Amino acid sequence: MTDVAGFREAIGHFATGLAIVTAPGPAGATTNAVTSLSLDPLLVLACLDRGSRTLDAIRASGRAGISVLAAEQEDVARGFASKASHAEKFATVSHRDDHGVPLIDGAIAWLAGPVHQLMPGGDHEIVVIAVEAYGAPGGEPLLFHRGAYGALPADSGA
Repeated sequence: MTDVAGFREAIGHFATGLAIVTAPGPAGATTNAVTSLSLDPLLVLACLDRGSRTLDAIRASGRAGISVLAAEQEDVARGFASKASHAEKFATVSHRDDHGVPLIDGAIAWLAGPVHQLMPGGDHEIVVIAVEAYGAPGGEPLLFHRGAYGALPADSGA
């Protein structure tokens, strides 16, 4: 099976966290394609659709932020996944400008820094960020699995 629907079904079994990738403007989009890349230097990557307005803002500014969403922030994930304008998205969520990028309040962790590299990745662009600032206030993560939002079970010991 090599069709898109089958691929989505298969990869959907991989549970991920959700994050908002941001840029000055403000601009932002929901993604579940975020991972650490390197500890020396500190690098993190996020993948955005090549048609993303947030990607355009990242290219223009040369900076990006990542806010890792808390379990209770499903509405934030849905809002930033929409086609609403950036102004509309940010009007509905508490955020602050910090380290040159907007960061979502209530996030369980955040990272920010200049763009280190942009690389093509099929219909997406891989944004590599040189992390110059980060924080982890903590909390339970918002998860995405098989097309649905969720949280860790209360007795997971996480």
